[in-house]
Amino acid sequence: MTRLNPITTPRHQLRAEKARRNREAALNAFTAKKAEIDEMLTRLQTLSDDHFNCHPDEVNWGNVGTLEHYAGLLKRITDNAFCEGEHAE
Repeated sequence: MTRLNPITTPRHQLRAEKARRNREAALNAFTAKKAEIDEMLTRLQTLSDDHFNCHPDEVNWGNVGTLEHYAGLLKRITDNAFCEGEHAE
């Protein structure tokens, strides 16, 4: 990558290069965060597919409370993502 000389390069070109680098850094950060979320979603789906590690003969109200807590946290996320609930416009 060629570095621009701030003394001989026009300001508009320096600003454009800085903006390009900034967009590239933002895209890299976005992609990394998306991969992190995708991994969490995959793990949650696997846990759900396994009935949250709970055998039907062992289900109790504590398990229900745990799932209610998980559902509440996920609802906060989905409400925010889809502009629903308290985030509705």
